[in-house]
Amino acid sequence: MFQKILIANRGEIACRVIRSARAMGIKTVAVYSDADAAALHVEMADEAVRLGPPPAAESYLLAEAIIAACQATGAEAVHPGYGFLSERASFVEALANAGIAFIGPPAGAIAAMGDKIESKRRAKAAGVSVVPGFVGEIDGVDHAAAIAGEIGYPVMMKASAGGGGKGMRLAWNEADVREGFPAVKREALASFGDDRVFIEKFVEQPRHIEIQVLGDQQGNIVYLGERDCSIQRRHQKVVEEAPSPFVTPDMRRAMGEQAVALARNVGYFSAGTVEFIAGADRSFYFLEMNTRLQVEHPVTECITGLDLVELMIKVAAGAPLPFTQDDVTLTGHAIETRVYAEDPYRGFLPSIGRLSRCRPPEAGRDDDGALVRVDTGVVEGAEISMFYDPMIAKLITHAPTRAQAIAAQAAALDRYLIRGINHNIDFLGAIMAHPRFQAGGNVTTGFIAEEYPDGFHGAPVDAATRASVIATAAIVNAVAAERAQLIDGQLNGHGAEFGSDWVVEVGGEQVAVNLTGDGGRYEILIGDQEVLIDTDWRVGDTLFEGRFDDELRTLSVERAGSGLRIATRGAAHQVRVLTPRAADLARFMIPKVAPDMSKYLLCPMPGLVVQIAVKEGDKVEAGQMLATVEAMKMENILRAEKTGTIGKVLAKAGDSLAVDAVILEFA
Repeated sequence: MFQKILIANRGEIACRVIRSARAMGIKTVAVYSDADAAALHVEMADEAVRLGPPPAAESYLLAEAIIAACQATGAEAVHPGYGFLSERASFVEALANAGIAFIGPPAGAIAAMGDKIESKRRAKAAGVSVVPGFVGEIDGVDHAAAIAGEIGYPVMMKASAGGGGKGMRLAWNEADVREGFPAVKREALASFGDDRVFIEKFVEQPRHIEIQVLGDQQGNIVYLGERDCSIQRRHQKVVEEAPSPFVTPDMRRAMGEQAVALARNVGYFSAGTVEFIAGADRSFYFLEMNTRLQVEHPVTECITGLDLVELMIKVAAGAPLPFTQDDVTLTGHAIETRVYAEDPYRGFLPSIGRLSRCRPPEAGRDDDGALVRVDTGVVEGAEISMFYDPMIAKLITHAPTRAQAIAAQAAALDRYLIRGINHNIDFLGAIMAHPRFQAGGNVTTGFIAEEYPDGFHGAPVDAATRASVIATAAIVNAVAAERAQLIDGQLNGHGAEFGSDWVVEVGGEQVAVNLTGDGGRYEILIGDQEVLIDTDWRVGDTLFEGRFDDELRTLSVERAGSGLRIATRGAAHQVRVLTPRAADLARFMIPKVAPDMSKYLLCPMPGLVVQIAVKEGDKVEAGQMLATVEAMKMENILRAEKTGTIGKVLAKAGDSLAVDAVILEFA
């Protein structure tokens, strides 16, 4: 067994590998860029080596620097995690030439499966079902349009060397191909250094199902069940679960056997994932093979009881698999959500900055058998950088049934406290509460686009949640008011005096409440509804945990101007608590009108201007492309909202812009 390994990655996956290596008694070496000098993975490792400046091309993608770090520290093997160098065959070959082991598959398998064109050819040869498409070289936009017309719309254009949702565009017609094909090539070149693109038929009403495979160097290969990754936004996974509520035992066996056949065809060993797209009739087609550890591997670990990182390390050291296919069992149900630094209320725009507060829910298994696991690479005070993926953490729950796993996930999301940046916890909570997701049978890759066509505005609020928000606001205000009455030295000895009647403003409505009780037990009358609350909340606590009529709930509470921002069960609420007299007077307050910014095109996120598609004096139509801004390695096309004329262009390609920076002004 190796005595010391280097992790050629950062963030949560680097921390994940370090935990398994530490449990095996193996020393670890971290690598870092200047942006990650104080990162958690650097702190956790036994040693750390600086690679270079923040851009990945100048640090984490430098194979020579990784090899030099191994030689300087005596690391015998490299675990690549996912992303960066994890699927680069030349890196594996360079390690081998330096006498360093690669904790992953052989270079030949990576090369064959990393090229999506070659991978489809190999899949056909192995007897795997493949999607109809064109897998040759595409000369240009005209050729792409002709190919798409022959296949039949809709089609998907994908970077041949792509992954992670980058370099992909869905085209419903020829105009979409002509607009999107150049962008796909640019994204492919920027992200992967390879601008080749292929086109394939887009399967409507699809589900994204993937099979985890694991092989050793002795030729043994098994599959470890499937993961359902159908909840996606812009082709990036948001929620994953195992097993799939859609897959039958016969379908699982067929998909698993095809995945193993493909792995065997390319001489695969280590952990890998064969991804399929499944139609409503349970037909399935090969999508791609990821020759690395997947982001969502924890759900497979939960239902199989296996440590995939530990097994990868053992296989790389030459050990055979300690079990056969017949030994693999799937127990319970697991769900993973990806907690990202992005604002779902503003079109999921990336958010960067410091995590002023970051308190994940407590990990472990409860009395009902539900497990909470948090895989993260950040701690309170850490910086979310513009240079890397905006993931904060992966939140995993495992329980005897799918319904219990969903309930545990929803409760854990409510207990996840993040401040300082925007995040997607409300959105994840809304998915957990959505009836279509809870039913499970009709969840396709179009779920988010279909259920939130006009963007995300918070989950619908049921009566119990509404009552909990109102009650929480009343108690928080009453406790603060009680403290205010105890302040010494108030004017003329007349302290503030408050009664039990209050008015809570929420959702544009004023609700009269009567609050009595203290010492942690309260009775609240909301209209004619009585709610009993037991809580030990104190001034300064950012999470309000209490029992509402015997139901345990957690709500996030923070001051927001003259009111409160209370978030729970997939929605955030702006709330004010007033005395009855103040509420009467508030009716006469004139609301502040926001300034009209419609004559400007504003940068919606911190990003780099890739292209300005118009010039001063141009007349534009609604929907016309105006500019392209790159953020977090993704290109975002900004379009005209209405017909107009360009007055001034205030930005140019190559400019780095802040949020709400003016790109151009309409005449």
